[in-house]
Amino acid sequence: MVDHHDGNGPADSALPTDEASPLITSRFLFVDVAAQRAKQLRRGALLRVERHAVGPHKLERLAMEEVRQQLVQYTVPAGYLGKGDGR
Repeated sequence: MVDHHDGNGPADSALPTDEASPLITSRFLFVDVAAQRAKQLRRGALLRVERHAVGPHKLERLAMEEVRQQLVQYTVPAGYLGKGDGR
């Protein structure tokens, strides 16, 4: 997963921001993207959703909400089908 909005300097301005990530149709991909985003949040990345007093407080839940709202840009490996490898 690539975070284009982590605020770590001038590299952010060089990355395309109007390009949307592929729509998540696999629950496994959703979990992978949200887990990586939660890891970024734990390391100090800024939230992209508002934290409400009555809403979720755990970073994992906030990461899932960001992914649901398509606020997280990510890339998938070439040949990724969104399913297990069939074994």
